[in-house]
Amino acid sequence: MQNSKILSMLGLATKAGKTASGEETVVAEMQKRRAEIVFVSEEASLNTRNKLKNKGDFYGIPVVICFSKEELGKATGKETRTVVAVLDKGFAGAIDKLIKTDHDHAEV
Repeated sequence: MQNSKILSMLGLATKAGKTASGEETVVAEMQKRRAEIVFVSEEASLNTRNKLKNKGDFYGIPVVICFSKEELGKATGKETRTVVAVLDKGFAGAIDKLIKTDHDHAEV
């Protein structure tokens, strides 16, 4: 399963300063067209999921609903995170490739 590899890539992107987290921060990055891919926790509210999916559709940014808040938090060095955006094309491309090789685990 690729989940651990995706989370590891998310962690590397965070250490490189290429992620943003938190709903409002991520929405702002999407509007500035800096977000390359957005992860939303499976535990996020339906309102949050829909809001981010709609923004993703509008701006052409993939939004992936997967992982728990704890998994996203641990990958980014925080306690919990509901929403995380990757801001770098290289990291986003590598993550996208991992998602496509194991697409059963996420709702894209």
